[in-house]
Amino acid sequence: MRLEQCLPLLGLLLCAVGTTAQQDEELEEEFLVEISGTTVTITCPLGEDDDNIQWELSGKTQDTKERKFIIKDHDSSPANLSCSLGNAKHQLYLNAKVCATCEELDALMVAGIITADLLITLGVLILVYYFSKGRKGRASSAGDSRPRGPKMQRPPPVPNPDYEPIRKGQREVYAGLAPRAI
Repeated sequence: MRLEQCLPLLGLLLCAVGTTAQQDEELEEEFLVEISGTTVTITCPLGEDDDNIQWELSGKTQDTKERKFIIKDHDSSPANLSCSLGNAKHQLYLNAKVCATCEELDALMVAGIITADLLITLGVLILVYYFSKGRKGRASSAGDSRPRGPKMQRPPPVPNPDYEPIRKGQREVYAGLAPRAI
């Protein structure tokens, strides 16, 4: 077959493989980790209604058998965590950063803070615009009658004897100004 005829078939094949890979990823179960202050709550993906789950935290077996494992006063140090039910075992590397004085913000509060900041900034811009608008045409209040800018000396008027053209009979006066040969 020619290359132009194979390209649509190849695209269709790649789409089919991509959707199969996405379905495999969706079937893979994941831990649910919730952080609030210094408390970390981990939910095991095994055993929807079972309470015989074995938890291990950094190699040490924990005494809880529930599906949710709660770590109180977590110190933000990385930990290896695993939950097992029968022969099935899931592992998790926990590297959660926690702090006692942090505040939790939801999306609505963040949007409100950003909106308030933009409105305040816009208000300041409008105030500056209106207060600076009236000052364009006003003279300064210092009462200065001098003209602004650098002082320039005016050249002498044109009919000045210093600038008279050389007359035919007076060339010898200026003849001594020519460079002399040595």
